[in-house]
Amino acid sequence: MRLDIKDILYTFTVILLLSVTQAQAAPPDLDNSRDAILQQDLERHLRRMGLEEAVDAGKLAVALVDITDEDHPKVAAVNGDKMMYAASLPKIAILFGAFKRIEAGDMELNEETRNLLIQMIRYSSNQAASEMLDRVGKPYLARLLQSPPYRLYDPARNGGLWVGKAYGKNDLWKRDPLHHLSHGATALQVARFYYLLEQNELVSPALTREMMEILSKPGITHKFVKGLAGEYPGARIYRKSGTWKQWHADSALVEHDGKRYIAVALAESSEGGQWMTNLIVALDRMVQAPAPSIAVFDHSEPVFLF
Repeated sequence: MRLDIKDILYTFTVILLLSVTQAQAAPPDLDNSRDAILQQDLERHLRRMGLEEAVDAGKLAVALVDITDEDHPKVAAVNGDKMMYAASLPKIAILFGAFKRIEAGDMELNEETRNLLIQMIRYSSNQAASEMLDRVGKPYLARLLQSPPYRLYDPARNGGLWVGKAYGKNDLWKRDPLHHLSHGATALQVARFYYLLEQNELVSPALTREMMEILSKPGITHKFVKGLAGEYPGARIYRKSGTWKQWHADSALVEHDGKRYIAVALAESSEGGQWMTNLIVALDRMVQAPAPSIAVFDHSEPVFLF
């Protein structure tokens, strides 16, 4: 069969255009979006807040992702890959699992399901979380979190989001493979969850809007919510927190005054809740008024562990 040169050129052009379109459609990789100035500013604020010792001891992990410019996200973190007990924060993983079931047609997003998800996320109902986890399926959720499209639990990143236990007594299923936590997270993997969500990379755009709505209007007004309410009461926040004994966690996608960012903090301290109330104000100011570079960032002598 003789191939016409015009046919060859046409085919090549179509393939090239498809490749460019796919490349443009893919969101930037947060692994390649570390920002030296934002990192410098984060470390400086943590020192000013007296949290350097907690960071050095591995008792505090923080991740900040400025997504105001979606094509050029900026990432800063301390102890970002440290796996920590995260209490109720990993309920966002159950939310994700539920919406993947809904997307596949295995579950219906009716009023009863929506209300159960709202109780689980906005009000952190353990009963609602346990019931929804049963519907989603524990093995299914574990596979989903580790699956290649998402890798929200990834050994290469020292773990991430994990739900190995329902939120009740004597219902342990499977601790995370690396650190043996029942409900665990790393700050950067939680940040990736919010980033992939807002980029429509977790579920369809229509279901993304549904997930975002459930994450909005937080019903527990402490930690990040308390800090933002005192400084920026008009801020829009999509959020999930967690608390158990001395373990505190908070995570949010925040929008106000033309800026958008993701903030995550995990702490092991009786003071962790207050740390987060104060910390979100500092993180917000970092995004609203970025600091100029004050020194050359030296990776050979890190101030904190990552």
